[in-house]
Amino acid sequence: MSKDLAIHHYDTLDAHADISCPDPHQDTFSKTVAGFWIYLMTDCLLFGTLFATYAVLHNETFGGPSSHELFTLSYAFIETMILLFSSVTSGLGILAALRNEKNQVVAWFSLAFVLGASFVAMELFEFSNMVQEGHSWRRSAFLSSFFTLVGTHGLHVSTGLLWMMVLMAQIFWQGITTITFRRIVVFGLFWHFLDVVWIFIFTFVYLLGVI
Repeated sequence: MSKDLAIHHYDTLDAHADISCPDPHQDTFSKTVAGFWIYLMTDCLLFGTLFATYAVLHNETFGGPSSHELFTLSYAFIETMILLFSSVTSGLGILAALRNEKNQVVAWFSLAFVLGASFVAMELFEFSNMVQEGHSWRRSAFLSSFFTLVGTHGLHVSTGLLWMMVLMAQIFWQGITTITFRRIVVFGLFWHFLDVVWIFIFTFVYLLGVI
């Protein structure tokens, strides 16, 4: 969603404001989004470091199984589609917020939550199977880097799910206000960012790991 659309939404929510004075809502929106972009850049550095670590250690199997033996590409592809569809539904929720349709926002975000929770459940199932088969993070440097990279992303998704629950409750009780709309936009940035990170994980960890 573009910044212009967001600012337009603020205009419609505060239509009776004095146009001769600066709009504090727009100023707060700009500062909040700019600050959150800074946070996302620091997260990029975190994931960049984890990707670099995995790239260095992915062949250090210590005599254990390699990525080609452990990873199932079809399973990872299903995870990818689930997370991507959750991003689509959250985007539709943001569009509904622009139209000030509270119930539609809650409905789309509820679907995004179910999809996101399914993704986390699949990831935990994959981790559990690997550990039960003796392929935990302690088995080799390769597995340590894999669990750290993918697990960090999963932790971010889990945090996003908690955030989404709180946000849906606020929307349900307070409606679409300037404050809740700003929070919706910021959450959307975070959720889409996690999708981008997962696409890189799918490509460099799973896809390249099995070919």
